[in-house]
Amino acid sequence: MKIKNFSPTRLTMSLVAAGVIGATAATAVIGTVSHAENAPPAVLQQAQPVAPAMTVPNFAQITREYGPAVVNISVSGTKKVALQQDPFAQFFGGMPGFPGMPGQMGPSTREVPIRGEGSGFIISPDGVILTNAHVVEGATEVTVKLTDRREYRAKVLGSDPVTDVAVIKIDASHLPVVKLGNVKDLDVGDWVLAIGSPYGLENTATAGIVSAKGRSLPDDTSVPFIQTDVAVNPGNSGGPLFNSRGEVVGINSQIYTRTGGFQGLSFAIPIDVATRIKDEIVAHGKVRHAMLGVTVQEVNQQLANSFKLDSPTGALVANVEKGSAADKAGLKSGDVIRAVDGRPIVSSGDLSAFITLQDPGQRVKLDIWRDGKPEQLMATLGTYGKQDALASDASQGGQHAKLGLALRPLTPDEQQQAGTQGLLVEQADGAAAKAGIQPGDIILSVNGVPTRSVGEVRNAVAKAGKTAALLVQRGDGKLFVPVQIG
Repeated sequence: MKIKNFSPTRLTMSLVAAGVIGATAATAVIGTVSHAENAPPAVLQQAQPVAPAMTVPNFAQITREYGPAVVNISVSGTKKVALQQDPFAQFFGGMPGFPGMPGQMGPSTREVPIRGEGSGFIISPDGVILTNAHVVEGATEVTVKLTDRREYRAKVLGSDPVTDVAVIKIDASHLPVVKLGNVKDLDVGDWVLAIGSPYGLENTATAGIVSAKGRSLPDDTSVPFIQTDVAVNPGNSGGPLFNSRGEVVGINSQIYTRTGGFQGLSFAIPIDVATRIKDEIVAHGKVRHAMLGVTVQEVNQQLANSFKLDSPTGALVANVEKGSAADKAGLKSGDVIRAVDGRPIVSSGDLSAFITLQDPGQRVKLDIWRDGKPEQLMATLGTYGKQDALASDASQGGQHAKLGLALRPLTPDEQQQAGTQGLLVEQADGAAAKAGIQPGDIILSVNGVPTRSVGEVRNAVAKAGKTAALLVQRGDGKLFVPVQIG
């Protein structure tokens, strides 16, 4: 379960507001008793309105019918931890971090075993399961346990860290499945039910209401979250959020807390977002996200007044990346994006949530506000390259995934500083990490073939046998590192 912390100011304001509302509700008049002889005649003849009775969903029936499709997920793997550097290394020289070289230090990191638990739910009888990406992140072994206590080894079909959605599969048939709902039919105030494994307590059911829809979080603006007050705790991650009809409308993903436990704010990924990601993973083994190439900020009342806007809504463009889709479309710093393809952009997070879920290459119409008047631009969306590479690695497909590296070309400034051309290691996992390659290293060649792009690395690895010799530059030193890829 991803956990976020409130700032003290926001928490205090929230508690004060809750106290005021609670006090008001406590003093509300529920009913009065008056004597007929003292009541005005008009009151005696007028029927008093009766508040409709609240209908509570049959949560027991939903749990009985769809609880068997909710699974417990246990994961195990390894995690790199930093080691204390040898204080005498400066007297002996050498390049730290490459194991097995005489007179040099061992690796600056080591792998330690990790274990974790989460939840998931079966969406097809042949064993396809939806869960969170962070539940299976770094896992080398994934075990799925059903309510009838059967256990299966699961395969990770793909994982998308941008939306925090993962798809896993077990080798089984005729399994119970959930029924998927429509988020558009979900309203604020509707009843919802969560089933999962908080703290390892399997098939725990908790209920509440929808607190908000389309919620943008500070670090996760790519997902329009469903906010609820359903009790969700570590271990609930990846479990389903049901509506009152027993349909899954979301995947429980995050909580806001200052204690590490539930404090009334939980967030779920809308099921329409999750199924879109699932379809791409199943069809292509990876997920591609679109990118506009702008840095935006919120429009407050003062900025709205400055830009002569009728309301403080939209996404204010602070910076346009050179050569990006936004740059090619003619967007400028100071523009306010107010709609995309006719969909209103109320806050800056709305823009990211919409663009990220589109297909690269798609043309979109941008309604902007520039120099005190409305204009329209057309943009052809680019590809969010870094996350595309990470999603590709998580799909466990292709030779590049066998190497276990997330790479990008050096910028001109980095090339000048390093005095070379090559590919910067942004993330090292699996075989590459075991060989001693670390983030910040520069890959110069593979088996003697110079590499200037990720495609060249992929091609060189594809032609290699069970071992690829990578020429790595770290600082001012260079060394060939053999990486087992077979």
